[in-house]
Amino acid sequence: MSANLTPNQLRSIKGQLDLVLLALETLVGIGSEAILDQAKSLQMDTLLSDRVSLWRLRQSSPLRKGQGRKKLDVDEARALVLITAQLARQHGQAINKAVAALEKAGAMGTPPHRNAILGDYLDRFSNTYAERMEADVPPPVLEKLAFQLLIDLLFYSGGGGSQRLWQALLDRAD
Repeated sequence: MSANLTPNQLRSIKGQLDLVLLALETLVGIGSEAILDQAKSLQMDTLLSDRVSLWRLRQSSPLRKGQGRKKLDVDEARALVLITAQLARQHGQAINKAVAALEKAGAMGTPPHRNAILGDYLDRFSNTYAERMEADVPPPVLEKLAFQLLIDLLFYSGGGGSQRLWQALLDRAD
């Protein structure tokens, strides 16, 4: 993992990580306690010690309303990547089930929101996005984003998930 990231790359990584965590939160219902517990189990609680430090870190996302002044450093980015991948792995069954429902809806030509799991996820994702994020995104664009993040979570939930997530963040940051 490269430590030579530009401020613009770190800014992009902050936003992307926040979106991945948002997707995970809204799919499986995790909150800050699960993230903090995972930080502790990975011995990263010096970087994320309490709800306030986590909130400040998440609030630093360039996509957020009222962005905080906290800058994400490489160590914090690495920690969030490891925590996110581990949480995705723990919730792999729910992620797999949702992706399978998305594939089935696509194969049958039915709108994904008609599936209970996908409809609930999309509602929670859309509502949480509107509540937390700055941009006013049209529903079709938000739906596409939500489902792309869901598919991405599938890749991060498997073996090598943290490396895949880090590489995706770097690729998207350029």
